[in-house]
Amino acid sequence: MHATSASHPPAIPHVPLRQDAQVIGLVGLAHATSHFSHLLLAPLFPVFMRDFGLSYSDVGLLMSLFFVISGTGQALSGFVVDRVGARPVLFGAIGLFLLASVAAALAQGYIGLMLVAVLAGLGNAPFHPADFTILNQRVSTPRLGHAFSVHGLTGNLGWALTPVFLVGITALSDWRTAYWCAAGLYIVVLSVLYWQRNCLKTEVVVRHVDAPKGADLQFMKLPVVWWCFAFFFFSTMTLAVVQSFGPSILKAAHNASFELATLTVSAYMLCGAVGMAVGGFIAATHQARSDRIVAWAMGTGAALLLLCATGGLGATGTLVGLAATGFAVGIGGPSRDLMIKKATPKGATGRVYGLVYSGLDLGFAVSPVLFGWFMDKAWYAATLAGAAFMLLVAVFAAIGVGQRTVGHKGA
Repeated sequence: MHATSASHPPAIPHVPLRQDAQVIGLVGLAHATSHFSHLLLAPLFPVFMRDFGLSYSDVGLLMSLFFVISGTGQALSGFVVDRVGARPVLFGAIGLFLLASVAAALAQGYIGLMLVAVLAGLGNAPFHPADFTILNQRVSTPRLGHAFSVHGLTGNLGWALTPVFLVGITALSDWRTAYWCAAGLYIVVLSVLYWQRNCLKTEVVVRHVDAPKGADLQFMKLPVVWWCFAFFFFSTMTLAVVQSFGPSILKAAHNASFELATLTVSAYMLCGAVGMAVGGFIAATHQARSDRIVAWAMGTGAALLLLCATGGLGATGTLVGLAATGFAVGIGGPSRDLMIKKATPKGATGRVYGLVYSGLDLGFAVSPVLFGWFMDKAWYAATLAGAAFMLLVAVFAAIGVGQRTVGHKGA
């Protein structure tokens, strides 16, 4: 592969829309697959608790295992993406998701489910550094806001699809069949990406022989990078509550039906996807104000979550409130990615996105354990209120990123 000294060369003027759209669509498909895999286990937690005699803390630990492995691997995989390119790393990641689905279909107990979490976590690790390296290199600059919007939107659609896919097939057949079908889905996605592999090719960062020792780690000395990390950590703890415990809260606190409770995650993610689409236009026209847009979006989401925590909305009202929270947070998604881009030094895209997005994985790892303990004590309102507090802390972090990006030339 031909090497270049920058991780994303200057954009070529007048790039055809079709060319950008093709790259954006393929990366979006891969990202949807990644988010589908985040919930490879969670929608069937009630089934596993019944069949294998597990507690909320047990199943929460599965999610923590997934995201600890994913977060550690993500921070490291950014270096790999910068060295060998995004495409081979992306293909290997989807192959690991395929193995995780097969392991799930064959699982005989808690150890088997832990193996699924490990394989899926390893597969999820490289996605953000790989995705954003491809988008930053292959998509023209004027369309990056929309590219980030589609990237976030497809991720939310992947989250929304998983409960419907797994629970639906389980209802028609059984949960093992659902995982065999998921394995087939991964084969289809991998085949499409391999067929269009030329659109996913990226240039690697050249390593100069006279570069000072530790040059690859210089970006870690930038305070703004760690503020970005903190933003992802705290905002993701909120999302993990909705994904892992939203349906259980509706059932336990409001006596909601199984069908209505199952809609919780899908409603949140679908509304989040709509918010992402709206946020793409906002991000494209207000790139200089990305940190403030993120702060307002997350602040609104926190207020809606606190309203849900009061318990006065009832089952349907709480579902609507959570969906509205997804929409509010979704609006800030594309601006969030532009905010990170502006904080990224040239030539360090994979490494910075890998480290920053590992905060997302850490949030997903910590949140189920912490709030799983809340759930075991039947502190349902406190669980939602705690999620709202985490989102408010993320607002503070976004403001901190904006203050430290002033005068800094991003990637």
